[in-house]
Amino acid sequence: MISTWITIASLLGVIALVAGVFFLERYLKLRARKNLMRQPTPDAWPPTLEKNFPLYRLIPQDIKSHLHQYMHVFLAEKSYEGCGGLEITEEIRVSIAAQACLLLLNNRGNFYPNLRSILVYPDEYINRRGLILRSDHDERDERVLIGESWHSGSVVLSWKHVRQGARIIDDGLNVVFHEFAHQLDQVSGNTDGTPELSSSERYGAWSATMKSAYERFNRRIDRGQRTLFDEYGATNPAEFFAVATETFFEKARRMKKEYPDLYQEFVNFYQLDPASWRPPDVEA
Repeated sequence: MISTWITIASLLGVIALVAGVFFLERYLKLRARKNLMRQPTPDAWPPTLEKNFPLYRLIPQDIKSHLHQYMHVFLAEKSYEGCGGLEITEEIRVSIAAQACLLLLNNRGNFYPNLRSILVYPDEYINRRGLILRSDHDERDERVLIGESWHSGSVVLSWKHVRQGARIIDDGLNVVFHEFAHQLDQVSGNTDGTPELSSSERYGAWSATMKSAYERFNRRIDRGQRTLFDEYGATNPAEFFAVATETFFEKARRMKKEYPDLYQEFVNFYQLDPASWRPPDVEA
C-alpha cells in the first residue's frame, strides 16, 4: 500500500512539474510577445510595404498599427531561408510578414503555431518531394509551383510571384494570402476548409455557408460561366477557402455583392471588412 501511494505521489509530482514547465514557457512567450509589440515601427517598413504591398495603402491607420505589432512578433519567431540562390533581405522578410499577419488580426491564429520557417525561391520551382502512383510504378511528381503550405512547419513561396500577386490588388490572386490561409486551416490538424472559429456555435453557420458557396461556384464552372473566384478553388473545400481568402481581400466589394453570406462569414472570421477600405466608386 505504501509503495502504491509513493508511486501515485511520484506520478502527481511529475505531472505538476510538466504542467509547471508548460505554463512557465507559455507565460514567458506571452511576455516576450507583449514586449515585441511595444517596439516602434521601423521607418523603412511603410515605404517598403507601399511599394511591394499596395493594398497596405488602403488599410486604415488603426489596423496598420495593429498589423505592425503582429509583424514584430512574426519576424522574431519565424525563420526565413533563401532557396535556389536567393539571398533573404529585409525587404523580403517584411513584405511577406505584412501579408501573412493581416490574416492574424482576429487574434485566433496564434501566430501560425505550426509554422517554423518560410522558404523563399527567386521564381517558380519544381516540387520533388512527393511520390505519386502512376500505372504500376512510382514516379516523382515534379510540378512547377509558386507556393506551398506544409504540415511539417514550412511555407514555400516564389518571391517573384509574391511581388506579382501583391502588385495587383483587385485580381483575387495573392500567393501569400493563399498559402497562409492554408496554415490557418491546418492549425486543427485537418485541411478541410474549416479553420478554428471563435466558438463551437459558429461551425454550423460556417459549414452551411461555405458548402452553399462552393456548390454554386462549381455549378458556374461546370456551365462554363465566369466566376468571381479563381477556378483553382474548385479543387476541394480547402483550396476554396484559400482562394476565397484571396478574393475577400482583393475583390471585397464584388464578393460582398455576389456572395454576401460568405463575405459576412469571412468578416466574422478575420474581424476585418476590406470592402470598407475602398473608395465608394471602386467595385473591387
